[in-house]
Amino acid sequence: MSNTKYEKLQIDGVEYKTTFTSKWINRKKWEEPNLNLIESHIPGTILNINVKEGQEVEADDVLLTLQAMKMNNKITAPFSAKIKKIYVKAGDQIAKDTLMIELEE
Repeated sequence: MSNTKYEKLQIDGVEYKTTFTSKWINRKKWEEPNLNLIESHIPGTILNINVKEGQEVEADDVLLTLQAMKMNNKITAPFSAKIKKIYVKAGDQIAKDTLMIELEE
């Protein structure tokens, strides 16, 4: 007899018995994104910052340029807002998921 522990999983009202890998069990859980926090989706280097704290920006204004894999990625404002805080400076090498700018509506 096997020592396999099965877990119950329900999809569209149908219940299944399955096993989960340790990678799946220890994964980072999904969280509702906070649109006021501008985070990096890839590691890279901050080339320049086009805004200052307290500045009003419009939707699609370029906030900063992040160089990653030899490409310059222009990070834009998702909506009209005021720059609450800037957490990076030009020349910073940042990791994935680094908080770069905080907005306030």
